[in-house]
Amino acid sequence: MISKKMTDALNLQINKELYSAYLYLAMSAHAQDIGLKGFANWFFIQVQEEMSHAQKIYNYVFEQNQKVILDEIKKPPAEFESPMDMFQKTLEHEQFVTKSINGLVALAREENDYATEIFLQWFVTEQIEEEGNDNEIIDKLKYIGDNGNGLLMLDKELGVRTFVAPAVTAE
Repeated sequence: MISKKMTDALNLQINKELYSAYLYLAMSAHAQDIGLKGFANWFFIQVQEEMSHAQKIYNYVFEQNQKVILDEIKKPPAEFESPMDMFQKTLEHEQFVTKSINGLVALAREENDYATEIFLQWFVTEQIEEEGNDNEIIDKLKYIGDNGNGLLMLDKELGVRTFVAPAVTAE
């Protein structure tokens, strides 16, 4: 069983994961609107990933015999200056999520909640991957600069990304 403090923190993290999905859905819609269907696909895959992250935490809270309490999700921005702007904002957001996950691990350690600490290790590893992917795309966008052909090639590359669902049960 986990504490009320940990339950509240995990419920807040569910909200953050759902906001992440909402943010990436807005980015997907913007990319689609400006004709970058590959970018739109990449962000839509992110939506699915973030929803699965929320579901993993949701399931874990219930498996710990606690109550999931959902909060409102704030409205994400709808316009972005460029693909670079979207990915810089994506990286900033993922760094925010990493900090939040690290805070959850610290709380689990503070409370000697070994089960939750072990559960959260999946998210720690996932955040390393998330930030790495964002940095890789930002590096490509820097290299491309204003080259329209390069942007279209990257759009094509991002268009082949597919969603692979992680296990959604508490591990």
